[in-house]
Amino acid sequence: MKRFYRDVTVEAANGGFCILLDGPAVKKQAIKTQGGRAQIVPTRALATAMAAEWAEQGETIDTARFVFRDMADYAIDVVAPDPAATIAALVGYAGTDTLCYRAFPDEPIAPRQHAQWEPLVEDAEARFSVRFVRVAGVMPRPQPTETIATLAAHLDGHDAFTLAALRNLAGLAASLIVGLAALEPDAPVEALWDAAHLEEHWQAELWGKDAEAEARSARRRADFLAAARFAALARS
Repeated sequence: MKRFYRDVTVEAANGGFCILLDGPAVKKQAIKTQGGRAQIVPTRALATAMAAEWAEQGETIDTARFVFRDMADYAIDVVAPDPAATIAALVGYAGTDTLCYRAFPDEPIAPRQHAQWEPLVEDAEARFSVRFVRVAGVMPRPQPTETIATLAAHLDGHDAFTLAALRNLAGLAASLIVGLAALEPDAPVEALWDAAHLEEHWQAELWGKDAEAEARSARRRADFLAAARFAALARS
């Protein structure tokens, strides 16, 4: 699609902020979501970052560069109408959380898993007053019903924009524990990504790096960092 606008601005609208496009083919028009709803976000900081995605487009629009727009649209079009569905999907990550599935104690990777993962699990247990079951091996074991219920209640207190970001964070990390940690102010987001992908790094150390796998991991890492920034901007 050819660029059809010249100027991009941010304005207050209905308790939030919207982005407007203006130019030869469109006159001061507020952007709608991909589902046709008013695209109103909670903070000027987030709206400004989304406006930058439009302003930085070239003569031909590259939709892959609309990372924040896509998360905002998902929050408005999908999460807000039915937050319970998103919460149910998120607590599913707690049931099979990567950080809870460890190697057997005599395997070489086990000490590294314990060193990097156990502090994160213990922090989540303390923060949410829950208990996680640690599992040796890959055979699934359910987490306590009380843990899942407590986490679901905690998630129910989040707004649609935070839940949309958390959906990406937890999905990319295969860990709700990591996703929730990434939402914290001043979270070490890059270290959290590395912790969630400890086993990939371990395999690369043992067998060498694969160019395609490295490129794929870099894209996923960028998406993880973007989701954490989106969440921060949505609450700033």
